[in-house]
Amino acid sequence: MGLNPLMKITNAPATGIDGIALRQIEPGDCEAWYAYLSLPQVFERTSWNLQSVDDLRATLEGYLQDGPTTPLRMAVVDTSTRQLVGTIGLHTISDVNLSAEIAYDFAPGHWGRGLASRLCERVTSWSFQALGLHRLQATVLVGNEASERVLVRCGFRHEGLLRGFRMVRGTPGDFNLFSRLSTDDAEIAGRPAGPVGRSSATSGS
Repeated sequence: MGLNPLMKITNAPATGIDGIALRQIEPGDCEAWYAYLSLPQVFERTSWNLQSVDDLRATLEGYLQDGPTTPLRMAVVDTSTRQLVGTIGLHTISDVNLSAEIAYDFAPGHWGRGLASRLCERVTSWSFQALGLHRLQATVLVGNEASERVLVRCGFRHEGLLRGFRMVRGTPGDFNLFSRLSTDDAEIAGRPAGPVGRSSATSGS
């Protein structure tokens, strides 16, 4: 058993959501991505520490490399306008342990619509079925309760508190750790991931 080789995303999972599609993140998405990541109500819930759009461009370059452990990031696109309204993807991918960490963020104008829950479920299932992962985890900055609810609704289990786990704009931050295994699917198969109230729709970075 091994991790299915995957380079840049050419066949993103279907969202099942009218008017919303997923595709590979592209350099042309940086301006729209930075526009909402630079908003206090967004970055305060994550470990993002962006000083300019150029910082984001440097990060995006890593998503465009080829290799089985390259971070994967997909643009969440409004199909009527072709505009980026969020991103979701995997990082810290291990082809030895068949594991990765999921992260997502959305523009505030698209919060509270259930997008985070439904897309988290879609990408999680895709990571197990298409990529061959066994474990998917998520880290959530303490205080981001909305994102925690998204993960629980998608079948992730709380594993504990990671003290001082990641620097958050110069200060060690505590993060809650959640995980879901491919073998957990037998317990939650067929359960829909619907709206959960108003969600901040951010997890990790």
